[in-house]
Amino acid sequence: MSIQLPPMPPARPLSMGARIRNWFLTGLIIAGPLALTAYLVWWFVNTVDQWVRPLIPQQFWPDTYLPIKVPGTGVVLAVAFLTLLGFLAANFAGRALLRLGETILSRMPIVRSIYKSLKQIFETIFSSSGTSFRKVGLVEFPVQGCWSIVFISSPPSDVVSVGLPPSEPHVSVFLSCAPNPTTGFFYYLPAKSVIELPISVEEGFKLIMTCGLIQPDGQSKLAALAKSAREREAHVTPAPSGQT
Repeated sequence: MSIQLPPMPPARPLSMGARIRNWFLTGLIIAGPLALTAYLVWWFVNTVDQWVRPLIPQQFWPDTYLPIKVPGTGVVLAVAFLTLLGFLAANFAGRALLRLGETILSRMPIVRSIYKSLKQIFETIFSSSGTSFRKVGLVEFPVQGCWSIVFISSPPSDVVSVGLPPSEPHVSVFLSCAPNPTTGFFYYLPAKSVIELPISVEEGFKLIMTCGLIQPDGQSKLAALAKSAREREAHVTPAPSGQT
């Protein structure tokens, strides 16, 4: 004997107030990112223009010959100057001048420390051969069975490697705090304790800043990541004897 379920009641139509609210939220979702992006770009262009304008003679500014202000001229001039500076530094004469300037800075007690630190940071971030934050991984933190997103940095230097266990290779990782990825913890971990993820650094940052609201590449990639974490956990913590 089959049991017949009662028919589902028809869905109640939305009121005018609910429709207006949905339309408003939809418009906010569409216009919000566009407005913030335009504001940030406009702020960046104006800031660079204000920095570059005092360094360029007035006769070279388009504003002198046009009735309106042309934004972005400072950005174009800054990009051209930096490109020219890189071209000159790649030549023999440019490298000689660069070494001379660094020699002069190295003789200044306070300036040399600031310059060397900033140079190392810029070389690490912008160098095409650098390895800092090139990969994203998973580590068990803060307790076993809980997995956290980390950014894999460069391998430990020779000075640091001396103090680490020599039996296995280590990697340096940065564990960001949500929703502010600029704060977190820096660790040296055994390479086997880190599961590399097939996602980009940008996707990893989005995942942390949104507290998981923006997932990388849909549910299929998430399922693969969860499977990798479960396999790692099963490998680290073997099943009790007698269990199949």
